[in-house]
Amino acid sequence: MIAWQCKYFTDLSNFELYKILQLRSEVFIVEQNCVYQDQDDKDLKAYHFTGWQGEKLVAYTRLLAKGISYDDAASIGRVVTSPSVRRKNVGKELMRQSIDKVYNLFGKVPIRISAQLYLKHFYESFSFVQNGGVYIEDGIEHISMLLDIK
Repeated sequence: MIAWQCKYFTDLSNFELYKILQLRSEVFIVEQNCVYQDQDDKDLKAYHFTGWQGEKLVAYTRLLAKGISYDDAASIGRVVTSPSVRRKNVGKELMRQSIDKVYNLFGKVPIRISAQLYLKHFYESFSFVQNGGVYIEDGIEHISMLLDIK
C-alpha cells in the first residue's frame, strides 16, 4: 500500500526533503548516468507529490504552477519511481494522481511536460500529445508534451 502526500516546499520535513533528493539522485544521476544540476531553484516554488511505503519514498513528482517552468501551462516534472516498485503500475498511479493534484491545486489548466523520448507512449496513455521535435537535455533525448483540457 502506498501513502500519497502533497506538500509545498516550505512544509516538507528535513527527512522528506532528504528522501526526495536521494531518490532523484539514485535514478536520474546514478542509474541514468546523467551529470546535471538537479536542484534548480524550482523546488522552492513547487508542490512535492510523494508516494511512501512506510519510511521508504517509492514515487515522486514535482508540481509547478503556470508561469514557473512554462508561461502557458502548469507542469509535472522530476517524475520518478524507485527501482523496487517498477513494473507494479506505481508509475501509472503516480501520473494519474499527479494530474488530478495539478487540477486540484491550480484549476483545469493545460499541463506541459518535458518527457524522455522513450516514455512517449507512457505519457500518451494519459492523453499527453507531443508538442515539438526531439531535443537533447542533459545528454538524453526529450520531447515537449502537452495535456490540454480543451
